[in-house]
Amino acid sequence: MRSAFKKLTTARHSVDIGLLFAVTLCAAIGTLLIYFIAESKLSINEGVGSSYWKTQLFSMILGLGTAVLFSFIDYRKLVKLWFIFVPAALVLVGLTFTSLGYQRAGADDQAWLRIAGMNFQPSEVLKIAFILSFSYHLSRDEEQMNKPLHMLLLLLHGGLPIAIVGKQGDYGTAIVFAAIFAFMICSARISWKYLLAAPFAIGAAVAGMWFFALSEFHKKRILIIFHPGTDPEYIEYQQDLGLSALRWGGVFGKGLSKDADNYVYVPEIHNDFIFTFVGQVFGFVGSVGLLIVLAYICLKIFADSRVTRDRLGRFICMGAFGLVFSHCVMNIGMVLKAAPVIGVPLPFLSAGGTAMVSMYAVIGLVLSTFSHRAVTYNVFYDDNEE
Repeated sequence: MRSAFKKLTTARHSVDIGLLFAVTLCAAIGTLLIYFIAESKLSINEGVGSSYWKTQLFSMILGLGTAVLFSFIDYRKLVKLWFIFVPAALVLVGLTFTSLGYQRAGADDQAWLRIAGMNFQPSEVLKIAFILSFSYHLSRDEEQMNKPLHMLLLLLHGGLPIAIVGKQGDYGTAIVFAAIFAFMICSARISWKYLLAAPFAIGAAVAGMWFFALSEFHKKRILIIFHPGTDPEYIEYQQDLGLSALRWGGVFGKGLSKDADNYVYVPEIHNDFIFTFVGQVFGFVGSVGLLIVLAYICLKIFADSRVTRDRLGRFICMGAFGLVFSHCVMNIGMVLKAAPVIGVPLPFLSAGGTAMVSMYAVIGLVLSTFSHRAVTYNVFYDDNEE
């Protein structure tokens, strides 16, 4: 017993400190910004009070603990529990189509559950389940994946979550799932023939969405990007305010204050448009600095995918990369009026407890692949175990 404890406590457990520090820095900045948004009553008309920053702080601490815990768990064992977490995630998402489903004020989709007075977004759990299960699928079937039947099964696996969240009306999350799928399958040994066919398939899918799925309002959101200033309904109002807010911050920003008069109000400034508050508080210099940190996170995840011990670990990292990268690009593009407003939060900064914990959990999966890249002993893995 004593020898086992000694072996456990003296075991070498390596954690990607750089990645963990970067995401926690972003989470801390986000929590700080939400605190001042709440305390200044900048978004009081949206009901943003002290509970928001307290929830964010709690979620950051919980998420950090989850990431560290996941770093100790052998990802190769975790993926084999797909038959538990995949059905659980699908059931939770399915409940949003029942009377338990909840549509947040100002949102276009019914993608939430309200449990014990708290809002919960099941699609965040589905992201984790998909990355794990699809990684396992790819690792088991990579040698056969270019055969038509095997490719069809992979496409069905990737298409299921896209279809489900699209049915919810959450098109932003559907695009995120598509990005995760694309990065993961392209990191496998996919034939160039499928890559050549991909643009045509994507074009057909986009056309189908345009003519049969998107509402007129969603179409206008997309079209206005190509014809700014020509919208009689002023759908671009939120994005124009966002750009004004970024300009208001100047080069070095206005600093942190509890006086709402110091800032330009933008709808959802605590959530999807929190980058506009970054620009007001820290200015152009601070905004660029944050973008550098987010870029570092993405590049670090990608770099970790190159040092994993097996293909399974690489697929998990590429899924995480696709998740974080697509969120960053779509959110920043939305704020800069280079992409339509589709409700995609900025990772680790936007308000949302479910999103915070789930993002940390995904980072934890990357940390697990990093920690287990060499055969070392820790709580869940032994040198002598294959």
